Amino acid sequence: MTERRTKTADRVPHLPPVRLGQLTEGTADLFAGDEDLDGFSFAGLRFDELVWTGRRRLGSSRVDGATARSWRAPEALFSGSVLTGLDVLTLTADGSGWRQVELLESRVGSLELFGSTLRSVHFIGCRIGYANLRDTHLTDVAFTDCVIDDLDLMRATATRVALTGTRLRRLELTGAKLADFDLRGAQLAEVSGIEGLRGAIISTEQLVDLAPILAARLGIIVP
Repeated sequence: MTERRTKTADRVPHLPPVRLGQLTEGTADLFAGDEDLDGFSFAGLRFDELVWTGRRRLGSSRVDGATARSWRAPEALFSGSVLTGLDVLTLTADGSGWRQVELLESRVGSLELFGSTLRSVHFIGCRIGYANLRDTHLTDVAFTDCVIDDLDLMRATATRVALTGTRLRRLELTGAKLADFDLRGAQLAEVSGIEGLRGAIISTEQLVDLAPILAARLGIIVP
């Protein structure tokens, strides 16, 4: 029994809670600057266009209620931080690194993280229009109680990923490599790149819903 529990635990995302120490109150000018940010707390930030350069780091910090039309942070590093209540039309952080981060109750129109690395990242209660995770490496990532119109995992490598209480309109898996990718808690409307489902965990009900797509892909005729 213990061995069985251990094997099951090894298949779910490992998401240690983010523990923040004493934080220094930050300003909008500091957040929009170019220095690394460690141990800060930012609240109620408002920007039109926000641009980070040079692999800028946000570490052991908290960001509450930031609003921006566009936030560009290519190759940025996010670690040990909590971001809550973001309202961003386009967040572009291609080639970025995310480690032990919580993103809560946020709205992002287009989340552009292609070519990034995500480890121990938890999205909770988020509304995302398009999540571009092409060519990303995801390990220990969870989407809980989220709504995502389009989750694009083309050519992504994903290990121990779970979607719980999450609604997906479309899931793109062309060329994806999945291991312990748990879709059982998701409401799924459409899947593209059905071959990419290898390594996914689905429910019996989801299998029935996907049967027509699988049959067509395999050339099975169901009169």
